[in-house]
Amino acid sequence: MASLPTVEHRNQEATCYVGNLDPQVDEDLLVELFTQVGRVASCHMPKDKLTGAHNGYGFIEFLDITDADYAMQILSMVKLYGRPLRVSKSSLDKKTGKDLDVGANLFIGNLDPVDVDEKLLYDTFSAFGTIIKPPHIVRDEQTAQSKGFGFVSFDAFEASDAAIECMNNQFLCNRQIIVNYAFKKKTDSEGGETGNTGGPLERHGSRAERMLAASNPLRKYVQKSAVQRTPNTMFATSAGAATGMALRLPPGGGMGIGGAAPTLPPPPPPPPPPPPYPPPPR
Repeated sequence: MASLPTVEHRNQEATCYVGNLDPQVDEDLLVELFTQVGRVASCHMPKDKLTGAHNGYGFIEFLDITDADYAMQILSMVKLYGRPLRVSKSSLDKKTGKDLDVGANLFIGNLDPVDVDEKLLYDTFSAFGTIIKPPHIVRDEQTAQSKGFGFVSFDAFEASDAAIECMNNQFLCNRQIIVNYAFKKKTDSEGGETGNTGGPLERHGSRAERMLAASNPLRKYVQKSAVQRTPNTMFATSAGAATGMALRLPPGGGMGIGGAAPTLPPPPPPPPPPPPYPPPPR
């Protein structure tokens, strides 16, 4: 749909990178899918010169930047041919990944193996901050059945701390889940709860990692362009402590018209006692 010259001059802020595409996906299908969330200006899927097959990713340019932001929220982790889509801003794609992996990696345990998938993990934990890569659920190699645990990685420790505070020991699909920092691994591959071999196990979230994350120069790109996501703690018991915005009502219990405390009527008097029963006849 898009020729190479037009791809080089596309609006990067209004362009979404779409990754983890199945080989059956073509440009027409990708355009049809993303047209549901906004007006698509162009679509480009890089292909192998010899085989003609695409490389598993593509670029969708919208006419409006807000449509690109909306597509990131709606279509990220949606399964297409059984594979969850990775949707992010094209302008940030080269800056994400290992460069933004500051160590804010969470272990999510006791997951329901049937009802909880990568999409549900993304929808649940993206409320706390920017997830830098698709959530990973460990599955059996033969049956692809979930083993009941997975991993979520944020771009900042503020987001991972909020996720632990709000979600640890909470119920997800009728199971009380465990949310904690994942153990580090000696290699650069994904960390796991039992992945380190030899020596004491060390979790992410250390003071050294937090100091390095605070000085990461790439954080400003995500904070400037990513869609803001905050945890919904309106009905939580510690919402005031978590957000610093506790609601203080005036004396009287609530807000009336114009912000004044309403005047409540006095309570009704108690009912009179029942008359005594007459004595039985003799």
